Amino acid sequence: MTALSDSAAASGGAVRARARPMSWAWVGVVPFFVFALMFLILPTLYLVVGAFQDAQGNFTLANIGKLLHPSILSAYWISIKVSTASAVLGAAVGFFIAYAVVLGHVPRWMRPAVMTFSGVASNFAGIPLAFAFLATLGRTGLVTVLLVKYFGFNLYATGFNLLSFWGLTLTYLYFQIPLMVLILAPALDGLKREWREASSILGATGWQYWRHVAFPILWPSILGTTLLLFANAFGAVATAYALTGSSLNIVTILLYAQIRGDVLHDQNLGYALALGMILITGLSNGAYIWLRARSERWLR
Repeated sequence: MTALSDSAAASGGAVRARARPMSWAWVGVVPFFVFALMFLILPTLYLVVGAFQDAQGNFTLANIGKLLHPSILSAYWISIKVSTASAVLGAAVGFFIAYAVVLGHVPRWMRPAVMTFSGVASNFAGIPLAFAFLATLGRTGLVTVLLVKYFGFNLYATGFNLLSFWGLTLTYLYFQIPLMVLILAPALDGLKREWREASSILGATGWQYWRHVAFPILWPSILGTTLLLFANAFGAVATAYALTGSSLNIVTILLYAQIRGDVLHDQNLGYALALGMILITGLSNGAYIWLRARSERWLR
């Protein structure tokens, strides 16, 4: 009887499993996958294939070999330096802003105001951002003129140039700092009050708490977000092109020139340049995902 009962129960469970209506929840993610396929995966595969072809469509490694040309290596190096500088500075300033609005004793209205501004500013880039900085810190910009008029200080006499390495880095900071604030604020929220109380009970000072408890927990988030800022700056093209034109030889502007056409037009070389950028940003984003997973284990 027991065997028959178990068999009947199993049969009934199988019937109920077959009768369960199919879930249509997956339909909601179809647009995302279609969008990713059309505008991310297929274009990426297209340029990867094009990087190993010549103008006639034949297989070649010449495009990859051209990446070792000194001018191209210099473009990659300048892009890496600009991205690193804007990522490190953006992470440092963004951390202190996020700390102030999350854990600092600031008025309650300040956090939603800062987070709202950060959400807008982190997406403000391209030609509008370049124009805003030219109108503000250009040679005849508002701040430049006011400094000369009221303080007798000529910013450009100090060697500053908005159309230079530090000028582009400063412009990138406009969207790098808010992005750091947006990503790091939840990590700071995840620091449990019990950890601070336990360290105080054990006699730890505030500095010892941050050194031995908070920073080790936040470090993967901080480093991972810095890598994300690096990738964000490394792939930016519209802001750099609108601000500096061809006066600063960074890889995104060189790629734009190769694809759109100039006296050195070589579309397949442009694909190879893009492939190199994909590898660099892919490694950076992969490290960010890994570090974020490590951080979330503590902040759950």
